[in-house]
Amino acid sequence: MERRRLGSARPRRRSEQLDLDDVMYGVHAVEEALNAREALRRVHVGDERKRDPALRRLLAQARDLSVPVRFESRTFFSQFPYRAHQSVIAFGAPFEYISLDEAIELRRPGELALYVVLDHITDPHNAGAIIRSAECAGATAVIIPERRAAGVNATVRKAAAGATAHVPIARVANVAGALRALKKAGVWVAGADVADAQLYVEADLGSRDLALVIGAEGTGISPVVRKECDFLVRVPLYGEVASLNASVAAGVLLFEVRRQRRSA
Repeated sequence: MERRRLGSARPRRRSEQLDLDDVMYGVHAVEEALNAREALRRVHVGDERKRDPALRRLLAQARDLSVPVRFESRTFFSQFPYRAHQSVIAFGAPFEYISLDEAIELRRPGELALYVVLDHITDPHNAGAIIRSAECAGATAVIIPERRAAGVNATVRKAAAGATAHVPIARVANVAGALRALKKAGVWVAGADVADAQLYVEADLGSRDLALVIGAEGTGISPVVRKECDFLVRVPLYGEVASLNASVAAGVLLFEVRRQRRSA
């Protein structure tokens, strides 16, 4: 994969090459990374925000963790390809995924597991929003495919609002194969779909270890993944639009899981 670079037209030395997948931007995303003690190489802050009270905590955290902070002019940030950076950018180590086996081993005795499986969701904003909902719902782990899907890059981290620092994320070669492994481990698999599916409030989402599969908008979950689902659930629609945004559907279903588990 070709590396995209920040900086001027002057060629960088090899050691200065930067992969934008290692970037996180925005106050909240960087604060959450510091809270989680992620390995940050440095933080860049706009000169105009040196004395900004909103950054007092972030700068103190960076100092306490010995993370270098560099104050930059507007020129530095004008070269940055993402515009919602709020004059706060951090460079960290490449995101550390866990394996599927490690995700399965995260189950705790006496506590029902909840996995969120993304079936080739390519929109990083959707992927990040789903990861955020998964973390807020207390998911055990999120599982994403290696190919034809959004990995954990700067946009995903921003959309997740720091959730990538708190919820384990596994990356797998094959979603259908991952579902078979989960089922072998005793996890039931529910796929979010619009056809031939139970209403989500009528399905049993709360009594057993569960993997919730969310497909891409428009195409939904793929046929090969659909076959691996133990059952399908749908959120009813009352308007003219054919489907919900994938991240909205994921949020509705995740908190229905939690509602049912509380009731039980």
